Amino acid sequence: MPSNARARKRRGAVTVEFALVSIVFFTFVFGMIEFSRLNILRHAADNASYEGARVGIVPGASVDDVKAAAQNQLDILRVNTSTVVVTPDPLTTAADSVTVTVTVPVAENSWLVPRFSDGLSMESSTTLGTERYRGIPTN
Repeated sequence: MPSNARARKRRGAVTVEFALVSIVFFTFVFGMIEFSRLNILRHAADNASYEGARVGIVPGASVDDVKAAAQNQLDILRVNTSTVVVTPDPLTTAADSVTVTVTVPVAENSWLVPRFSDGLSMESSTTLGTERYRGIPTN
């Protein structure tokens, strides 16, 4: 019988240990999930700005085409309420480069605890040289 009493006491100790350790463990796990989402948002903004700029450097591209290409990349990862800015606006043949800036608010795209990321945003900007033909230069 003494071993039975010892086992019951040990079960109580295991329960208390689990209660104490689980708080720290699950906080750590949820933090890892949130930081993973932040990393996803950062890379989504990078990729969207790059893909938008790639569309913008092609002759005949419009600002709407660039914004649609960037938004399409963000939609793949279900990124909400993003802002895409294209410079220059409108795209003309005189432009030497195209800059696409994508801003993604973190609070609207957080999975677990958006209140801790209120006011934060991920921003990425990509500038690429255009491929527009300007004719033969005359000197």
